[in-house]
Amino acid sequence: MALSSPALALQAVVLAPGGGFRRAELSRPVVGPGELLLALRVCGLCGTDLWKLAQGGTAGGSELGHELVGTVVEIGPGVRGFRLGDRVAAPHHVACGDCDACRRGSEPLCPAFRASQLSPGGFADLVRVGEPAVRLAACGLPDHLSDEAAVFLEPGACVLRGLYRSGLREVVAGGGAATAAVLGAGSMGLLHLLLLKALWPAVPVTLVDPLPERRERALALGADAAAPPGEAARGVDAVFDTAGGAAALAQALELTRPGGTTVLFAHAPRENRRDIAEIDLNAFFKAERCLVGTYSGSLPEQREVFRLLVTGRLDPTPLVTHRLPLSRFAEAVELARDRRALKVLLTPDAAPGVG
Repeated sequence: MALSSPALALQAVVLAPGGGFRRAELSRPVVGPGELLLALRVCGLCGTDLWKLAQGGTAGGSELGHELVGTVVEIGPGVRGFRLGDRVAAPHHVACGDCDACRRGSEPLCPAFRASQLSPGGFADLVRVGEPAVRLAACGLPDHLSDEAAVFLEPGACVLRGLYRSGLREVVAGGGAATAAVLGAGSMGLLHLLLLKALWPAVPVTLVDPLPERRERALALGADAAAPPGEAARGVDAVFDTAGGAAALAQALELTRPGGTTVLFAHAPRENRRDIAEIDLNAFFKAERCLVGTYSGSLPEQREVFRLLVTGRLDPTPLVTHRLPLSRFAEAVELARDRRALKVLLTPDAAPGVG
């Protein structure tokens, strides 16, 4: 069942061998049982996309673009709950739910999770959504929820997983006074801020960033304090490192109180595939600090973020600073790399971009 009979080829931005990207004309995806074909509405440019472009791909796949909102233009046999013309947000990773990793609450470590459910990736005119994602993860969007908000479903779930693993939820539930800090006031750092305030409005949050304009934006979005690196108050319950690299991790650990938690939510710098952090082990273990790594989100976090978006408790749209057509992908990458943009959304070339 198809909405129309579009051309047999599609335009896509794909990862080039050895790094970088190329524009490609690809065959129209063949939709199988349980699958959907979406026409691109918007796809967010993510830090992971930038990392892949710099590093030349990862073991997890070479697809570019995974923060996708599209319109259903073809429905495979057996699909239930979706109609032609529906707007859909479709996450790219889905765990099996049954392996040892899933049963232990480590869904991002599930072998099935590594496979991308979006083909050829979100930066394409047409995107096929795999059966597991259609069955378990894809969300039809209500009319009042904008594309610009819904595109944050997947990154929001990644952030939420880290927030839950930080221990803040337990402190707040127990009636304790908790504090938080976020290193990096880019789009993901500010998304941490927005989710922290959506979940626990009374928790004071400090944003740490070297750029004055980003600190000012953080304050405008609800941060209780903002400081350049090295000047933030210490003794924080939970610190979220969205900056990445050994130096940032050392700063994050220094900000925590004895018994506090640092959540590592960032790749190492793209210039270096291997970044080794040094930790003062005596200071670390005697203060009973905790270091947690987290990089993605699972279905429960996706469902909770969807609920927050639909109810309006989470509004990430102020993070969107640029909308550009796919033909200006190189410009989008430069804006993000030079930190002249927060969140860049890519749109079909038929939709004019504004920057």
